[in-house]
Amino acid sequence: MNILMVGDVVLSIDCMRELFSCDIASCKGICCVKGDAGAPITPEEAEAIENIVMKIWDYLSPEAQDKILEQGVSYVDEEGDLVTSIVNGEDCVFTCYDEHGTCQCAIQKAKLRNEIDVDKPISCSLYPIREKKFSGGLTGLNYHKWDICESARYLGAKLEIPVYKFLREPLMARFGKEWYEELCEMGKTLKKEGII
Repeated sequence: MNILMVGDVVLSIDCMRELFSCDIASCKGICCVKGDAGAPITPEEAEAIENIVMKIWDYLSPEAQDKILEQGVSYVDEEGDLVTSIVNGEDCVFTCYDEHGTCQCAIQKAKLRNEIDVDKPISCSLYPIREKKFSGGLTGLNYHKWDICESARYLGAKLEIPVYKFLREPLMARFGKEWYEELCEMGKTLKKEGII
């Protein structure tokens, strides 16, 4: 059994089986920097961010500011997906850095400081789970294994935290508490049966 179904969401068993816990002290938030495209974003998220971008403007690098003025907060990538704009072919325009050189999200930083009421894109909160829309109203969730997250896999194994439990809050925010509780019940059954 490699595919599971909870409500109208299809997910790979790796979302239940793999162990993961972000280790920001080790990785320095590199997932916001590395990659060949920006973070997947919905049209609604893009519009919401456009409406608050001037409130986070001072957190952004001059290069990011120039990119937003030139292209906006998002663009359609080579695969036809709407994604956040990027600088120098990799950095998300919303990256900013703390005094230790750790990458942060300007949107999240402003939200935590109660300066805005907009969240960072849900795709960022859900990582390392990637979401995909299918015909017929189905949503697919898949665990994305990236070499830059090796420290997160190590910490997740040390703490014995599966991906779906690490992502409790964003999964509930995206699919609801009832859905998440059903997912956890499935996790208990799979563990009892020795599948995970």
